[in-house]
Amino acid sequence: MTAKKYDWLVVGAGLTGTVIAERLASVLDKKVLVIDRRSHPAGNIFDGRDDDGILYHHYGPHIFHTNSEMVVSYLSRFTEWYDYEHRVRGMINGRLVPIPFNLISLQICFDAARAGRLQEALIRRYGYGAKVPILSMMKNTEGELRDLAQFVFDNVFFGYTLKQWGMPPEMLAPSVTARVPVHISYDDRYFNDSFQRMPVGGYTNMVKRILSHENIDVELGTDWASVRDSSFYKKIVFTGPIDEFFRCEFGALPYRSLDFVFQTYAQSRHQPVAQVNYPNEHAFTRITEMGHMTHEWEGKTKVAIEYPTAYTPGISLPYYPIPQDDNQNLYNRYRDFAAKEAPDVIFCGRLGNYQYYNMDQAVAKALTIFQKQICGVGEKISV
Repeated sequence: MTAKKYDWLVVGAGLTGTVIAERLASVLDKKVLVIDRRSHPAGNIFDGRDDDGILYHHYGPHIFHTNSEMVVSYLSRFTEWYDYEHRVRGMINGRLVPIPFNLISLQICFDAARAGRLQEALIRRYGYGAKVPILSMMKNTEGELRDLAQFVFDNVFFGYTLKQWGMPPEMLAPSVTARVPVHISYDDRYFNDSFQRMPVGGYTNMVKRILSHENIDVELGTDWASVRDSSFYKKIVFTGPIDEFFRCEFGALPYRSLDFVFQTYAQSRHQPVAQVNYPNEHAFTRITEMGHMTHEWEGKTKVAIEYPTAYTPGISLPYYPIPQDDNQNLYNRYRDFAAKEAPDVIFCGRLGNYQYYNMDQAVAKALTIFQKQICGVGEKISV
């Protein structure tokens, strides 16, 4: 381990830690050491090329989308972009159906007469362009709309949720079902944000540029446990698991993990869109084809087949905090304990806050933490 002295130690080289490190180094001229237990930077957005030269996302698909001009302005200092709009299909009764379920999906799943009646009823009840959570539609409609809601719940949501979380929807927080709306429009994009693009050259190159400041050192393959009792740093930003920081004093926070099987095909395209969901068939949840997202087609194509799994500390990776009240209460206990026992440590990121963040949310959170908690400034952030 280094003999140098640092103002800040940042634990975790994912987006949250990386952005805070860059702000500390470039704005406050602080000396920063970033460590990560993995052998690469960029956390779960790490991408790179395989032996065939195919650029792929090692930890599953990551699609950048945001409505935040602040986040775009910040990241655009470290990357150029190319346009990409994510589209998803679900395999329902042997047919590929747009997901989220929309007016195009109606026409595929039902005969013309019924699809027409359902479309008229949806627009009359909710208005064109509305996004209606599936459980809300199930509770607040009758007749054919109630039947439609049940069809979407059974064929799009239930089986996928059961595989994804290892438990039925009723055991999860309502926020899970709130993320599964019916779109009353013909817009088949998965996201509707104003900015939908991908970084030229990939996410890892972007992260490396963020970390390239002369005040930042990066040590990979370095676990927090190996430096926690060291004295070469003054302050800590901790983006690892908050329960791990306190040696699981109150028990381990539960997560859901993922396994990926990657396959390469000697063809230019394997499926019509980047992502195809399999809610009701197979043990896996989705297949993602990288070329759609990277805009690279070199005669071979690579897909990621995604299997949700139980999380085992030290063996698998913690991907998703499990959204249940008991788990949130346990995190709250750690959060309150941290405020008393480690008031100078900034806990943040998906693992530090026990909260799933999209990429833009992670960046926005990091910028806000830097300004409000580190700089103590409450005005509009300037990047």
